[in-house]
Amino acid sequence: MGGQEKISLHGAPETMLATLYGRALDSRARTPVLGDDEAARTVQRIDYDFRRTGITRSTAFGVALRAKLLDDWTTEFLAAHPEATVLHLACGLDSRVRRVGPPPTVRWVDVDYPEVVELRERLLPPPPAADYRVVGTSVTDASWLEEVPADRPTAAVFEGLSMYLHKDDGKRLVQHITARFPSGQLLFDGFSSFGIRHQRLITPVRRAGATLHWAIDDPAELENWHAGLHCLDAVRPADMPGTEKLSTAARLALWAMAHTPGWRDVGCILRYEY
Repeated sequence: MGGQEKISLHGAPETMLATLYGRALDSRARTPVLGDDEAARTVQRIDYDFRRTGITRSTAFGVALRAKLLDDWTTEFLAAHPEATVLHLACGLDSRVRRVGPPPTVRWVDVDYPEVVELRERLLPPPPAADYRVVGTSVTDASWLEEVPADRPTAAVFEGLSMYLHKDDGKRLVQHITARFPSGQLLFDGFSSFGIRHQRLITPVRRAGATLHWAIDDPAELENWHAGLHCLDAVRPADMPGTEKLSTAARLALWAMAHTPGWRDVGCILRYEY
């Protein structure tokens, strides 16, 4: 259709379209969890068969709940540190900076592959944040971190990233961030070994031809990667706040997940402090 952006992504970068579509579907719900209207507008600007993602109205709630929890944790961090830095890693087409609405005293850095950044800049309007920049690089290339001043508490938010990394790359990323900045938080989601073993059952991953690698079964393990790194929260999907807004069918799906061995602990939303 005229005026739409043709998408040609494969592997892990393509999976960002699934989370975008999940946020868009949530925004059209009678009682949205996240209410990301920007996601709905972005979907309308893209020439892509979103049915390929496998995301439906009944599964979009999980995407929205995860994003909402990470948004809330970011907002809490900025309330305590109004002159902080936020590193939004693997930002994709996520308008988190608009949803959070940081004060002008916050330095916000969105990071993703160069081709994703180019697409992002064509599709998303620039945010009103006063100190905002986009970096086009792999998040595992630590050289980009040297360009971010290490003068403030820093929150690194990365949604839908850790499981696509190899464990060694994930460990280096955590260590580079915690060594570079004086204090802060790491806010992200992870998959268990069960989730990694059963990844072909995850439609967006399978159809994008992506591969999941890093499993986090024991959040305490990461505390050994940097002196002072401490896990504040490890929230299972079925325990995420906001479920009262879900439809009866969605709540039943969460209940079934919470009572099914393996799937109950398939993933976690993690908050660390350093």
